[in-house]
Amino acid sequence: MKLVKKHFILYLFILPTLIFLFIFHYLPIYESKLAFQKYKIIGENEWVGLRYFKILFSYSGFYNVLWNTIIISMMKIVFTFPIPIILALTLNEIRKSSHRKFFQSILYIPHFLSWVIISGIFISMLSINNGAVNNVLQMMDFDPINFLTNSNYVRWILVISEIWRSAGWDSVLYIAAIFSINQELYDSAKIDGATRWQQTIFITLPMIVPMIITVFILNLGFFLSAGFDQVFNLMNAATLSKIDIIDTYVYRIGLLKGDFSLSIAAGLFKGLIGFILIMSTHFIAKRISGRGLW
Repeated sequence: MKLVKKHFILYLFILPTLIFLFIFHYLPIYESKLAFQKYKIIGENEWVGLRYFKILFSYSGFYNVLWNTIIISMMKIVFTFPIPIILALTLNEIRKSSHRKFFQSILYIPHFLSWVIISGIFISMLSINNGAVNNVLQMMDFDPINFLTNSNYVRWILVISEIWRSAGWDSVLYIAAIFSINQELYDSAKIDGATRWQQTIFITLPMIVPMIITVFILNLGFFLSAGFDQVFNLMNAATLSKIDIIDTYVYRIGLLKGDFSLSIAAGLFKGLIGFILIMSTHFIAKRISGRGLW
């Protein structure tokens, strides 16, 4: 209690965030009971048990949505997760602080842009009519490609745009972990004749492994959250079958069709899988390396 009084102003700054989390994250947990009820605008909801889950899994289109979500999420983890680590290690090698801060600022900017703006940038760049990428292809005597309606490219567009937006910002945690490493370790390594590369491999990387494990576990918790804003702004009728994910499916059947119980059942299924993944990964990491979320 004394600590709260001492840092009262700091706790006061946290209050808006706690209120936001309570209203938009914790209250909906209580309302998830609608997944087990038949929603009625007038009168009390009727308890139907697992009926909507049976309907969900009997619908063949849901499996295509689930498969798309798994593929896109897997691609993002495999190709996106290592980039911030490499970026943090690279920024750490910039000796001059002012130069490093300049590059960090440039890399952080995309994170603060909404997916509406980022999608507009990529749509403009990849447009078959005067798009920058197709202009370069034509200069090299290649035929223009309609990337935005080609199902072979659309998933890669999601991955590349995700890297461009989030890699810089996600590197913040790793940079902070690197800066917390005891400088004496590097000084001792220099005395022993270790090169910068050897210092990175044998000191920097092992010391940030706990942070890497923590971030990886948290990322797996959002495995089925393939990015509604991103997909919604980049999808079209030609690519719907390849990038229709659980989030867009919930939006379509919940808000557009008004089937709230079925959409909540789909959302609850996604949350349950995320919980299982985050807990199982934590215990596996704890067993193998002795490090986890706690």
